[in-house]
Amino acid sequence: MTATKTETILRQRDGSMLGSGRRAPRSWSDIALNVWGVLVLLFLFAPIIVIVIYSFNTGRLLVSFDGFGFDAFRTILDKPAVQNAVRVSLITALISAIIATALGTLAGIAMARHPGRWVWWFLGLLLLVSVTPEIVDAVALLPWFVTLGQDWGLGMFNDGIVRLSIGSSLFATAVVSYVVRARLVGQEANLEEASSDLYASPFTTFRRVTLALAMPAVLAGFLLAFTLSLDNTIVAAFVQVSGTTPWPVYVLSAVRSGLRPEVAAVSTIMLLLTLVALAVVAVVLKRAGDSATDIARTMGGA
Repeated sequence: MTATKTETILRQRDGSMLGSGRRAPRSWSDIALNVWGVLVLLFLFAPIIVIVIYSFNTGRLLVSFDGFGFDAFRTILDKPAVQNAVRVSLITALISAIIATALGTLAGIAMARHPGRWVWWFLGLLLLVSVTPEIVDAVALLPWFVTLGQDWGLGMFNDGIVRLSIGSSLFATAVVSYVVRARLVGQEANLEEASSDLYASPFTTFRRVTLALAMPAVLAGFLLAFTLSLDNTIVAAFVQVSGTTPWPVYVLSAVRSGLRPEVAAVSTIMLLLTLVALAVVAVVLKRAGDSATDIARTMGGA
């Protein structure tokens, strides 16, 4: 039997099965793969689900679930220490996101529009920043801040918000650079060349064409930098000063006396903020004409 006849028979068999409304039996390998995928998802998201559930715990500690209620969320309004920690984290995340977006956008545009051997060296440096353990960054930043603030008399480096913002923006800047570069690399520079041919100044071309093309990635990078800065525990624990304790460090210190439901409540609120930020990123990139694959590639910096 020839290959052509075999293909014809297979097509007829598949067509008859579809026509009769029957589906081809699934193999054990497919079933096992689906079960494994579900188990992986449960492994990843079970801790998040547990902390959300326990944020509605009416008990004094998180070790046991005594009942369902909103007492933990009301407690947040009665504890100035919790409010101050959340306020410091949000302010720090906002400033860090602005710094990271400004520096990362310029770096991403430069790498995309001025390719060369230097780009690979620069990407290597960004990768080094990304993979360096946070404890190394923290140990390096602390004496630097002390030298600038006390030995050199630069008072701004004695401020806790300034220290936290600089420390949180290091990794976030690399992320924004990846995202912006990934956005522009897939687009030709024809519009910028056309703008130059029409006698537009370099600044006008940058502002109205290049930056406009990169704007979805810039916004995505800003929101990603904001969410990343909310969870910079190790660096924050080293560089913080009295009165500017961020939320992750507050939670870390609360472990010694026992985790209370208000910790889970604030964690749930921050989780919602993170999910909203990621959803906004996806919507912005989708409205910019990106497919699901492009969105994943841009957010991953590929």
